[in-house]
Amino acid sequence: MLSKTENRPGVTSKVITLEESISVLEKALKICPEIRVAGIAGPGDTLATDAALKTFRLIGKRFPELLKCMSTNGLLLNEKADEIIDAGIDSLTVTVNAIDPEIEAKLNKFVIYHGKKYDALEGAKILIENQLKGLEKIARSGITLKVNTVFVPRINGQHIGDIAKKVAELGVEIYNIIPLIPTFELADERAPYCFEIEQARKDAEQHINVFRHCNRCRADAVGVPGVSEFSDEVYSGDLELTETFSHG
Repeated sequence: MLSKTENRPGVTSKVITLEESISVLEKALKICPEIRVAGIAGPGDTLATDAALKTFRLIGKRFPELLKCMSTNGLLLNEKADEIIDAGIDSLTVTVNAIDPEIEAKLNKFVIYHGKKYDALEGAKILIENQLKGLEKIARSGITLKVNTVFVPRINGQHIGDIAKKVAELGVEIYNIIPLIPTFELADERAPYCFEIEQARKDAEQHINVFRHCNRCRADAVGVPGVSEFSDEVYSGDLELTETFSHG
């Protein structure tokens, strides 16, 4: 059983349906009227099905005052760009951990793309190409773009500046460095030290605005970051916790 107090991306109380999302939002806004953003970061990748974009269209009709924020790993970003724009997304976050396939291949054992499994290197090439082409398309639409990079010192620690420079050239406005939480396939990798994070931020800031106020939060967080947290009340506090995945 996962802890209810765990503030780790990917931890959530429940996977909710498209229809349930509207009632959840209504309840959340009653409890915390200060909420200004509705976000979807999973489970899995938000572009793997049509559910997230359909949900955002409903949110746009029911709560037009809310900003709509989505996160994705970008594997399908290039081909789904027009749908993202049409859904009225205001802010998009894409996780880009490398722009060099040799480096990306050390972070993912394989990639499944349109039902076909590709090995680490070939999959990395497909992923990076789709991420970069998709970012360029989305940037032209005026949607606010943020790129997240999970900082794994031994693997992409010297690559941060290169990523920041490239995505800035494509029109990305904000860059965020997320320290690795050593789990699963990367359990043997260490988290970066504070001085390494600071240096990586300085490297990135030569090319792009760096977001420095990121805190770890659950995928079902409700409230004002750093001020309030109402997920237990919104989800009734009686739901079994589920391990999902968020791109933050």
